[in-house]
Amino acid sequence: MITRQLLDDPELLFLKRPEVERVGEDPAIVERVSAILLDIERGGEDALRRYARELDGWEGDFELTRGEIEAAEALVPETLREHLQRSRERTEAFARAQRSTLQDLEVEVAPGVIAGHRLVPVSSVGAYLPAGRVPLLASPFMTVLVPKVAGVGTVVACAPPQRDGGGIHPSLVYSTTICGADRIFALGGVQALAAMAFGLGGIDPVDMVVGAGNAYVAEAKRQLYGRVGIDLLAGPSEVAVLADETADAELVAADLLGQAEHGPTSPVALVTTSEELGRAVRAEVTRQLEELATADVAGAAWRDHGAIIVTPDREAAAAVSDQLAPEHLEVQTADDDWFHDRLRNYGSLFLGERATVAFSDKGVTGTNHVLPTGHAARYTGGLSVARFLKPLTYQRIEDDAATTPIAEAVVAISATEGLAAHGATAAKRLARVGVR
Repeated sequence: MITRQLLDDPELLFLKRPEVERVGEDPAIVERVSAILLDIERGGEDALRRYARELDGWEGDFELTRGEIEAAEALVPETLREHLQRSRERTEAFARAQRSTLQDLEVEVAPGVIAGHRLVPVSSVGAYLPAGRVPLLASPFMTVLVPKVAGVGTVVACAPPQRDGGGIHPSLVYSTTICGADRIFALGGVQALAAMAFGLGGIDPVDMVVGAGNAYVAEAKRQLYGRVGIDLLAGPSEVAVLADETADAELVAADLLGQAEHGPTSPVALVTTSEELGRAVRAEVTRQLEELATADVAGAAWRDHGAIIVTPDREAAAAVSDQLAPEHLEVQTADDDWFHDRLRNYGSLFLGERATVAFSDKGVTGTNHVLPTGHAARYTGGLSVARFLKPLTYQRIEDDAATTPIAEAVVAISATEGLAAHGATAAKRLARVGVR
């Protein structure tokens, strides 16, 4: 997340620099994923099952039966079921509100010349639900429920089974079921994406694959793009906190560690106009790591990829934030509205000290948490109902009076380009206007 340009900026004070410079794609991962995809494409079901045994430790049927789904629900505590239901409802409410802003369009661009578009949902989506170190229970809200709200006809979900042979974590099965998944498969990693893209393991080929995952899953999506659509090429989770002297150092430190906990390569950064706050946060991170159960992971991320940047003023802080273009951006200042109006590059924004990324991570605030990483927020937003809708354009010429100026223009342009057949299609219509 920290660029060389920022590291070399003489106006910035780094109270903490990342110890490891971010690098590009790992050639070993690229090669391994390519080999798996090619092997499964050529070997079909046999190869898929071989990788399921090798990588998932799974021998049974891939698809969960109705009985298995109901048995999983029975294992989920009632209080957790209620929390998941409420979170699901908020996610659906926000997705439906987003959908209501997206409309079919028809406009008369010139007298008698009609252009428009229809928003048509993708037909089928495969949702990958990460459950490597832990099951991420809000993932189905974002990648199963949201496409359903968009009108996608079929959504299948794949999640890795637990290594003890117990199948998919029951709470994840429940969360996926209440989001409306049509079918659920115990299949993880690259082999899951291959099955959804190629149509293996009882899954019909899908039009689009979505969902977060580890570096191998992200690389599989990159290599499969074109054969199927994808949502985003997401890397390690990122957070930047933009704060001034009014921020609470304890909360800022907690929020940085909350995202560092995702993995040892997760970049986390504090951008602040207050050197005093920056020093307080640095000390607070050290203190909280001493008490944190996941300090081995969060501590590694903070050591290798953590940064504290002090800027001379809020304009510089906003500029630094836009250069970072973080996946998650928290703003904790005396004038959050100023930053809200000024900032342009982020995946999702969390305004004020009451808001924290964890609220979105767990799906309880309604917004989608599948977001751009690796500076991609400079040119794209996160997953939403819009990503599952195709704006299919059309045009119509209402009468001969409208045909004439359009056709005359095409005849002249085509003659200049030397494209005789293009010009002929217009000239023949001009001739018919004359006859009529």
